[in-house]
Amino acid sequence: MTEFEKMLSQQLYDFSDPEICRSLAHARTLCARLQTVEPRSQACRALLEELIPHLPDTAVINPPFHCDHGSNIHLADHVFFNTDCTVLDSASVTIGSRTLLGPRCQIYTPQHPLDYRARRRSEEYACPVTIGQNCWFGAGVIVCPGVTIGDNCVVAAGSVVVHSLPDNVLAAGNPASIKRVLN
Repeated sequence: MTEFEKMLSQQLYDFSDPEICRSLAHARTLCARLQTVEPRSQACRALLEELIPHLPDTAVINPPFHCDHGSNIHLADHVFFNTDCTVLDSASVTIGSRTLLGPRCQIYTPQHPLDYRARRRSEEYACPVTIGQNCWFGAGVIVCPGVTIGDNCVVAAGSVVVHSLPDNVLAAGNPASIKRVLN
């Protein structure tokens, strides 16, 4: 199994592997180029489509945008990213239709070992993040590795989501907790 395959299957992998480094460099280059094009232009759209395969025509990502690979981001129709969002997609990041992310939202999948000796090596593992449809994240929301957020959720600005959330809830805080059930 290659290091890239290990990365995608939630196993400990070496992030200094040449294949992984090439993928990271490719995404970094495209993200940097996104900073210099007119938002919503054909050039911007072409860069996004090269960065994120199978990007729906109705998905909108406003630069600046940052990601690790791009190839592990899976967006449904009408997903909206406001400016300066970051998606570290060493594992799969799946976002359902009509989900809206405010400015500076961050989604992370990489996870470093807890043991300090293991952290000295260039190894980590990654846990997928899944976000349902019709969600709304306020500005500055952080979603941590391995979290699943259900459909129709609202996550308040500045919240840090460290545990999965069921459908139809309003969550807020650090760490985010359910404040109420939405109808």
